[in-house]
Amino acid sequence: MLVTFRTSAYSDITMFGNAAVSLLKIMGMSGNVPGAIMAEDLPDAIAKLESELNSLQSDSEAVEQDAPQEATQNAFDEQDNGAVIGLDKRAGPLISLLKAAASANENVLWDH
Repeated sequence: MLVTFRTSAYSDITMFGNAAVSLLKIMGMSGNVPGAIMAEDLPDAIAKLESELNSLQSDSEAVEQDAPQEATQNAFDEQDNGAVIGLDKRAGPLISLLKAAASANENVLWDH
């Protein structure tokens, strides 16, 4: 399943359903598709999303520091080959869309 996020303030963003639902839940949404978030609720949703992603990134950096060099290098090699893309990377375009919608006082909708 693919989920497309839409707002009149930004280009549409389409992502895989599992990543989209995870990000929606982090923002405090139900994760249901289709759905919407009103403009006045965007600042809180953005803050929750950025806070959780920063926490996840800090946790993964701590794990990398504790990992042996060989294991860490293998993880980087996999990322270079496109095998591993973290939720924080997938969230980037969505965060841009949410911030643009908040700045323009526009709602955000998502559907299949």
